[in-house]
Amino acid sequence: MTPKTTRRKFIVTSVAAAGGIVGSAAWHQQQSQLSAKAAIQLPTAATMPERVLGKTGVKVPIFGLGGAGQTPLSKMNREADAVAQIEAALKFGIRYFDTAASYGPSEYYMGKVLPAYRSNLFLATKTAQRDRDGAWRELERSLKRLQTDSIDLWQLHHVSFHETLDQIFSPNGAIKAFEEAKEQGIVKYLGITGHHEPDVIAEGLRRYPFDTTLISLNAADVHHPRPFAKTVLPVAREKNVGVIAMKVPAYGRLFKNGVLDGMEQAMGYVLSLEGVHCCIIAAESVKQLESNFKVAQAFQSLSSQQMTAIEARTASAWQDNTFFRKWT
Repeated sequence: MTPKTTRRKFIVTSVAAAGGIVGSAAWHQQQSQLSAKAAIQLPTAATMPERVLGKTGVKVPIFGLGGAGQTPLSKMNREADAVAQIEAALKFGIRYFDTAASYGPSEYYMGKVLPAYRSNLFLATKTAQRDRDGAWRELERSLKRLQTDSIDLWQLHHVSFHETLDQIFSPNGAIKAFEEAKEQGIVKYLGITGHHEPDVIAEGLRRYPFDTTLISLNAADVHHPRPFAKTVLPVAREKNVGVIAMKVPAYGRLFKNGVLDGMEQAMGYVLSLEGVHCCIIAAESVKQLESNFKVAQAFQSLSSQQMTAIEARTASAWQDNTFFRKWT
């Protein structure tokens, strides 16, 4: 038996054991039973506009739930609130769920709810490990916490420097684990994420055929000296890379001091950028999640005149609304 096969069997068995089940077949059987007993009735038709996520060929809703930020999903001792939010998202018809190994208990909370609906969802997580073995260890942990034996999208988390790219693509870099996990069917698609330096993400897309990229995009980004939209989106379009937007409302700062009127403008602007397929936004409460969902549900592409008007409103506040660009 090859080391790769051994690892694949180890991962599936470990996930099964973590759920109190013995063996891969039994684990899959329990997932089917969970699905049959699921208390939540998922919508049978799309509840908001959908788009094909680049070369993946997968059609996803334009709005997904982010598992980070100052929200219950990433805070300890907030399991009840987190579970309520995840369950509400399912009821609304949200099928894209984004998390990461470093988002506190986020993966664990999602693993409490999502396994019963796994076949209907697009599940994405991330690793900030830059070496092969470190990335593998983190993937194994993510699978156990999420209570699944496979991930739809595994992403390199917050890639900020060209030196980091060199680490990732070195002989023993994280990309080796990514390729091995995809070859073994543990992950379907590979992605790269970043909110610091768009040149680094663009270079990553040129160096490797990633399926997706998750980047910071909002209505203030155009005024930054190094905008993500102008730097990354053309490369992504050329290579048919799926683009997921984050930092859309700039943690709510876009709505302060009259910069923008609300999520209709913030989400509408980002989803009207050519080449953007969907966005993920975290929520502080079920009420806020429902409000964001309703905006996505009613979305219609903005005209060039509307886009220009929104950009004019963010011109004097771009620094405050791109503060996360300093994070590495």
